[in-house]
Formats: sequence, structure tokens, C-alpha cells
Amino acid sequence: MKKSICVVGLGYIGLPTAVMFANHGHSVHGVDVNEKAVSMISEKQLHIEENGLQERLDKAIDSGAFTVSTTPQKADVFIIAVPSPIMPDKTANLEYVRQATASVVPYLEKGNLVILESTVPPRTVQDVMLPELEKAGLEIGTDLFVSHSPERVIPGRVFEELVSNDRIIGGYTPESARQTTELYQSFVQGQMHETDATTAELVKVMENTYRDINIAFANELAKLAGSLGVNIWEAIKLANYHPRVNVHEPGPGVGGHCIAVDPWFLVELAPETAKMIHLARQTNDGMPAYTAQMTASILDAKGIKDPKVAVFGLAFKGNIDDMRESPSMDVIEALRGRQVNLSAFDPHIKQNNIDEQTQSQEEALQDASAILILTSHNKFKDLDPSSISNMKDKVVIDTKNCIDRAKWEAAGFDVYVLGDSKN
Repeated sequence: MKKSICVVGLGYIGLPTAVMFANHGHSVHGVDVNEKAVSMISEKQLHIEENGLQERLDKAIDSGAFTVSTTPQKADVFIIAVPSPIMPDKTANLEYVRQATASVVPYLEKGNLVILESTVPPRTVQDVMLPELEKAGLEIGTDLFVSHSPERVIPGRVFEELVSNDRIIGGYTPESARQTTELYQSFVQGQMHETDATTAELVKVMENTYRDINIAFANELAKLAGSLGVNIWEAIKLANYHPRVNVHEPGPGVGGHCIAVDPWFLVELAPETAKMIHLARQTNDGMPAYTAQMTASILDAKGIKDPKVAVFGLAFKGNIDDMRESPSMDVIEALRGRQVNLSAFDPHIKQNNIDEQTQSQEEALQDASAILILTSHNKFKDLDPSSISNMKDKVVIDTKNCIDRAKWEAAGFDVYVLGDSKN
């Protein structure tokens, strides 16, 4: 059944979700407080990078099924997909969720459905959204239906996973869950799992906390590699042949809008209980400093004076342009603190966000002593080391184990890999 849908928040989740509904039989109005983003989207220009988004946006706008503005409008369904970031003191900032909820209240009518997609601490629907929604004068659960259906997609594969992944449907009431399930069945082929809103909130945070703890385990193993005399990447690969083992990969830190953020929600709720969660967060948050220390130690051991380090990769993961919570920023800050000369290059980030950034790979490499790979972009994996001729010293430090070591060594580079005792 065709619905009118108002999506509040047109970022990495909201925009793909909006165009999916628009291209599957619904009339969608997208809303964002960022006037530049709204202007770009209305002109079919992307303000974010995501595989397959451009053609889907073109189709949605050309068909007339998708419109955008900075203000909501009346609809059958309201979907809230705004950030829920962490404050400097590691507490959740739910003001975006509250403001987005408040923004739709003047447009609510009897029978409407309000869905929160943002990843939030448990009880956010109960404690933050409902007090705002009640201002509409509608009885929650009878006149107005409310659900939490958290996004569960990964940047770079959003559209594939929007369709194929199972969906958690947390209704404030069973009828809210039923209506939400019916709506998402417009395009979701995965199974729908209905529960209550608070359980759904906890489930999403649990999923990302599990991964954060697993990565912290891998990072501890990577630090142990030198004393153990092993390559931790090989050891993890072999361990994962066990049918009940799935050790994640180490790296220079954990970034993104979920894994680096969500565990803090649980620490905030129960600091005396969530001790393992807290330790994992501290471990992963400590990896950028460890990476900077490792880089400085390698260059010092090689006797390189006043080195320039070319940082390759500012996005938090490979082949995307998303810099949210990227550990690369913390690595750069730690290297700055060591008075290391820096340049930075990321082929997916088209505007300079820091002073050291350049849009030219050649410029980043000019007179560099070392390449520090922090993001596993395909462009870095495919880079021909024999084509590099403007560096002062031939050192590459690979924190993602993403380059062909033998090929780089054959080109005369000294190769160092995070978690490899051969360093």
C-alpha cells in the first residue's frame, strides 16, 4: 500500500533509506537542517559517497516520488535518521534525536507512524521521544504509533544490505511493530524480527559492542605479536578456520558512526557493570597513539632525521568517504605531537579537511620518508610501488595488512606491518 513518508535526516542512512522507499512505490519527502545538502540533493548532486546512490537518487527525483526541503510536511509515516554522537565526556548527545522528534510534532495526525532509525542508548524512545510526541495531543499506541527499527548496514554496501539484512522491529506496542514490518516489507527481503522498542535499542548497541570487543582482542594480539615471534594476521586467519571462532582484524583504531560510539552508551548506563566494554573501548581508543609510537620508533631505528610521513587514508574504512570518528585523525594528532612533518591523501575525500591534506597523491609523496597506510582503499592496494620516484626514503608502514608485501619489497621498500614480528 502506497504511503506518504517524511524522512528527517538525509545523511549516510537517511538519504539511501529515503530513495529506497521512493523507488518502491511510496511518496517521500526528505528533510535536513543542512541547507547546502538539501540544495545539492534537489539538483541530484551527492553530498555523501555510496555505491549505487547516484542512479537511485536520479530515479527517485525524476519520477517525482522524492522531494526535499529543510522543513517536514504532513505524512503517513515519519522516519527519524539523525546522528546520536558521543560528547567529549563520552556521554550520548541525544539532542539531535529530540530536536528531530520535536520538528515533526506539528505535522502529526491520528493514525501516523513514527520510526526511529538512529542508533541510540536503550530507553531513548521511552525517555526522549515519547515526551516530545505526547505534545501532539495524540494517545501513543492508539492514535499514534511509534517504533525503533535500527539501521544495520555498512557504508559501501548500504543498498545491498538494506534489502538482504534481517530487520529488528521494536514497536512501542505490538500494533506499532506490525505496521512498521508492513512498511519495510516494501523492499526488505531479510526476515523481520518483532520485539519491543527498548529491546531493539539494546540489540543494535549489543551488535556493535560485540564487534568493538572483538577488535580490541585482535589489537591486543597484534601488540603481542613481536614478543611471540608471529605474524598476527596469519595467526588470526588460521584460528578462524575453526567453525566457532571469528577473530576480527586489528588496525590503527576503530572509527565510524557506530562501533566507536555505541559501546559508550552502555558504559554510561552502567559504568560499574560494563567494565569489559569500557576496557575494550579504551584499548581501541589507544590504538592511534600506539600507531604513532610504532611509526616514530621505526623511523628512529632507521636513523631518519626530520622525517616526513605521508598518511594514506582519512576515511574510517576502505572505499568510502566517511570520516566520522576516523582513527586517522587521532593518529595524525599524535604524530603532530611528536613534531613529525606530515602530508595526507585520501582519494575518496574530495575536499581538504586538515591543513596537511592534499588532493594530489604525488604531492603527498614528495620528499616523504615513509607512507603510513591507515585505510584499506583499493587505490592503495593497487598502487604500483615501482612508479613512486619522488620519496626521500623508501619506507611503508601498513596498519591494515592490505598491500602486497613482496611486490613492495621487490621495488626496494622496507615494509612494516602492524602485528608482524618480522618488522
